[in-house]
Amino acid sequence: MQRLRQNHLWIYAADVEKEPGGQGSPIVQVIDRARNHLGYALYSKRSQIRLRFLSRGSDPPTPEWIHERVKAAVNRRRTLLDSGSACRLIFGEADLLPSIIADLYGKQIVLQTLSSGAEALKPLLVESLRDLIAPEGIYERNDVKARRLEGLEEICGSLWGLTPPEVEISEDGLRFYVDIPGGQKTGFFLDQRENRIAAGKHAFGRGLDCFTNTGAFALHFSRRCESVLAVDASAPSLVQGMHNAALNRITNVDFKETNVFDFLRELERAGDTFNIICLDPPAFAKNRGALSGARAGYKEINLRAMKILRPEGILVTSSCSYQLSERDFFEIICEASRDARRFVQVVERRGQASDHPILAGMPETHYLKCFILRVM
Repeated sequence: MQRLRQNHLWIYAADVEKEPGGQGSPIVQVIDRARNHLGYALYSKRSQIRLRFLSRGSDPPTPEWIHERVKAAVNRRRTLLDSGSACRLIFGEADLLPSIIADLYGKQIVLQTLSSGAEALKPLLVESLRDLIAPEGIYERNDVKARRLEGLEEICGSLWGLTPPEVEISEDGLRFYVDIPGGQKTGFFLDQRENRIAAGKHAFGRGLDCFTNTGAFALHFSRRCESVLAVDASAPSLVQGMHNAALNRITNVDFKETNVFDFLRELERAGDTFNIICLDPPAFAKNRGALSGARAGYKEINLRAMKILRPEGILVTSSCSYQLSERDFFEIICEASRDARRFVQVVERRGQASDHPILAGMPETHYLKCFILRVM
């Protein structure tokens, strides 16, 4: 009850005293011990997150109600909806549509239904998105481990229309190819869009983009840098990055396949230096048990980066580990600066893009932390 009073949308299995029987609706009424009505929620029989609240209203959600909720989420992004753009249309709990993700890439929509309750709503979601967006295709990227905890199959495939294997999008004048069936997440890291644009404005001299994936930060740096080195351990991602560079006729970015941790140490030993460095690693902490190791990993890469930054250089450093708070991440940065014997100035404190809003009272919706720092 305390969680609900704080506007959190989840109820865990341990807090449920009586569960519905049979194979009923994916949306259930929730009441307390005194039989007071609390609202309606998506019910997941096999998940530790047993209930995900949809509504506090007295009437059960109908298909029309679901459509209006989807419409409200889409309308919040109307300023981002142009034919070449990419944005998140539905951000799960933050849009009061828990465990439902929808991303737009030009004329294509990618949908994720990450709980058994959301899975049951999939036909309604497809219908609503068709009506509201009129896409050329809707594709599901439900190949995520979270579905296993719901007793759901990991699947990918077309839900409606035609989806080509590659879609072109634009971002602040740059063009990118998106691999919808096989790219990271739903095909592209949309949550860093505004951070890439902001960081690109601080780029100069010689740049280094670590964990580059398909080269998005590197290409933004390239417009102001003399040269950029983009590093990642994934060969397929780097091939896509080179593809993106060629699409934009960018010739001052070199791509290198290597382990970033080892490479940063090699650069330090060689005395190699840069004017701007980006650190955008995958989540080091998938759960609380991994938090200690994650802290060490974040400190290591930030320490090494600070040691090879030239005076007045810019460090763009991010963490997408929800388990690591912004406060703790900043403390790690401070520890790294002390060990590197460098002063650090906070130029910008940033987070996930505006189409990934944070729901007050639900810290799980605040996962991406990004700092743009000047290292002196």
